Amino acid sequence: MAPGSPAARRRAAPRLLPALLGLHIFAVAFALEVSVGKTNTVMALNNSNVLLPCTFTTCIGFQDLVFTWYFNSTEMIYHGKIKSKASEPFLVGRNPRVEFVGSTTGKDNNISIVLKNVEFSDAGKYTCHVKNPKEKDAQHNATIFLTVVQKMVEADNTVTLIIVGVVGGLIGLLILFMLVKRVVLFIIKKTQDGKKECLVSSSGNDNTENGLAGSKAEQKAPPKA
Repeated sequence: MAPGSPAARRRAAPRLLPALLGLHIFAVAFALEVSVGKTNTVMALNNSNVLLPCTFTTCIGFQDLVFTWYFNSTEMIYHGKIKSKASEPFLVGRNPRVEFVGSTTGKDNNISIVLKNVEFSDAGKYTCHVKNPKEKDAQHNATIFLTVVQKMVEADNTVTLIIVGVVGGLIGLLILFMLVKRVVLFIIKKTQDGKKECLVSSSGNDNTENGLAGSKAEQKAPPKA
């Protein structure tokens, strides 16, 4: 049978599937990942400084890595490059109000920035984009949303306090009910024990004064001779 025949190709296909699956798993394991933390929202006061966090991970390392921060997907506010894990990023271009505060020579590949003197117009979407030539120019990004407010509003915990109070009250009532139940059961037990003692003592008493059968009052005098 010819190697290129349809039958030969059908037999070869099952052997290729595990190999392709292995390559896919290998690619996923070494994929570039970018993260902005557990939450992708940040709130800042007007005229304050705000941290915009971003880290990246790669299992095969990086070389000549490029990272860029964008505002609303179009405006570049920071652009940097990293030669290798042994070197810190160097600046290529940035907005004057943006400061790099991360580090890539430590445990985490931190490429976070600080936006200074935020204004209401700074509210929007900030994207941290990373490109790693060592992974065949693999690219990945993560987005964080900034909200600028005039005053921080304290969270209203009234509902929470009410719920806690109700739950605490129910628990207190349950404990009180259990205590009352135990006291009542104790009293009932003592009362029953007292009745038993009375019955036992009564059964051993002399029946002379009661006029009952077999009492001394009913005993006949012995016949006279």
